[in-house]
Amino acid sequence: MTVPVRWMLSQPDLALELRGGTAGLGNEITFAITTELSDPFRWLSGGELLLTTGLRLPLTAADRARYLRGLADVGVAAVGFGTGLSHPEVPDDLVAVADDLGLPLLEVPLPTPFAAVVKRVMSRLAEQEYESVLRASRAQPRMTRAVISGGTGATVRELAVATSATVLLLDLSGRVLEHHPARPDEEVLTELRDVLAAGTGGASSSVSLARSGASITVQQISVGSTPHGHLAVISPTALSHVDQILLGHANSLLALDFEKPARLRTAQNLLNSHALGLLLTEDRDLDPAWDQIRQAADADGMVRGLTVVAETVELAQRVESAVAAAMNKAGRQLFSRCQDARVTVLLRGTDDVDSVRSMLRGLSSTERKAVRAGLSGRRALAGVVAAIEQSQLAASAAEAGAEPLEFAALTGSALLTFSATREVLNSLADTMIAPIDDYDRANGTELLGSLRAFLEANGHWESAAAAMGVHRHTLRSRMARIEALIDCRLDVARVRAELLLAIIARQS
Repeated sequence: MTVPVRWMLSQPDLALELRGGTAGLGNEITFAITTELSDPFRWLSGGELLLTTGLRLPLTAADRARYLRGLADVGVAAVGFGTGLSHPEVPDDLVAVADDLGLPLLEVPLPTPFAAVVKRVMSRLAEQEYESVLRASRAQPRMTRAVISGGTGATVRELAVATSATVLLLDLSGRVLEHHPARPDEEVLTELRDVLAAGTGGASSSVSLARSGASITVQQISVGSTPHGHLAVISPTALSHVDQILLGHANSLLALDFEKPARLRTAQNLLNSHALGLLLTEDRDLDPAWDQIRQAADADGMVRGLTVVAETVELAQRVESAVAAAMNKAGRQLFSRCQDARVTVLLRGTDDVDSVRSMLRGLSSTERKAVRAGLSGRRALAGVVAAIEQSQLAASAAEAGAEPLEFAALTGSALLTFSATREVLNSLADTMIAPIDDYDRANGTELLGSLRAFLEANGHWESAAAAMGVHRHTLRSRMARIEALIDCRLDVARVRAELLLAIIARQS
């Protein structure tokens, strides 16, 4: 971060005036210091705005000229000479030497304290520091989005814009893969490849080009001990520390982008190895499959099964795509199988109906009306098959377009939910319940209501009689009449169970 001498002269409240060294107005100030030493040279590093009242200024013109030349030799950016104390004005011989050296000589009037000048320089440097940090904070998210949406080329472009430099992405052989804005000429590329060949690319390195005078900064792109290429920045001057941070951020993003295909290949090779092992192993060792499936469970090792039944195979494929998109957005792996018009998904035990509803949100309203979804209860990982079976039963009982149906919701009505079971119960009702119903209509009795009360009371006479509002002897008489009508024994538990299911099926 630097402050141009020209900028200091533009601050009206400081009232600085240029007395000599006009050629150096473009000099950059990196620090402001006050000193009255006659030989401060050993403590200066260059870029300073040196402020003095000339209290110990040499008495002869020749010695004063040597003093000013000494300041120019160590790289002082400008000299601020305070007038009104030891010197009423800037000595003319100093002005002449400053013009010869091109070293800006500024008059600081008595009302302007040196502290105000120092504070202005340091405040401006702090502002620039903040602006650079702000620039980095804005550039880093742009680079992150770029690598996701546009890959390596977009990341190189964002880094070039953020650093106002030329950025190159090279492979390990030095071949240019991406560049922005323009590809450098072959001379520059040759010098860049010389840097890589010298082996300095493993860590950040900067060299000054002999012919162009530009600065090359090179970083190796690697993950662990695996190198993928090099990222090079060619700039007029050495990169600032903020630019170095941006370069490091871009390097990390590119490393992840390079590593992604490698990770996918490794995962695919592992799955291929497991598949081959299953084919070659006589005892069918399923441990690798269990290791893979274990990643679907929640922190407690619990899973749930989801089954979605679609009207067509094409719709089932769209269902699987919608679930995959939702899982990907949540940063989760997908464990699914699409077979015919049915999609089976293994979920975490913590997932619920709301989770399933969110997963299916990617379908259109018309498509959602053409699918039936069932969700199992929470099961330990070892019960994954049972969880899938539960979800399949729930899906078969769910209504098309309705909310996902949990298996637990079938409790007490599971047998009546499935058409095959209901058909059997309806046949039983026609055989056993219809004669009782007909008798009631013909004689004005309440045998069927009494039977249901008796069965739902689990054969408890007092409870059933109270529910019907009759004496228990009356209820016993009615049960005897029913036994005679349908030729059964109500003291047999299996008979009572079948009759209750038949009544429920007939009346629901």
